[in-house]
Amino acid sequence: MTEFRKVTDGFWVSPQIRPDDVRAAAERGFALIVNHRPEGEEPGQPAGESIAEAARAAGLAYVAIPVRGRPTAEQAQATAEAVAAAQAPVLAYCRSGTRSIAAWSLGQALAGERTRDELLGLGAAAGYDLEPWL
Repeated sequence: MTEFRKVTDGFWVSPQIRPDDVRAAAERGFALIVNHRPEGEEPGQPAGESIAEAARAAGLAYVAIPVRGRPTAEQAQATAEAVAAAQAPVLAYCRSGTRSIAAWSLGQALAGERTRDELLGLGAAAGYDLEPWL
């Protein structure tokens, strides 16, 4: 199983997940999966639609917000809106989890929800260096 890393009680990140990981996410109480990975980024990555199908089968919502490079303000806002609308914890993924936590963090910063220092601390606790992203 892919490692799910806690950022807050309501937001977790992960490297690339597979359909079997979706079942584990449902068992752990996640309500939404956010895919920040562009299709075809590297050979052999699971198609987003396979994750979406597994999410539907497990009763989870799914949204794709593909990010190439640094998340834009629009991608950060879309991530923030998706997370805010979820009624339970959210699991976001990309290749390594970095773009997912960066998109979430930028959304939090733009909305004034958390300070830069708080976001850096949350990132570090989850194993991510957000210094270059914030």
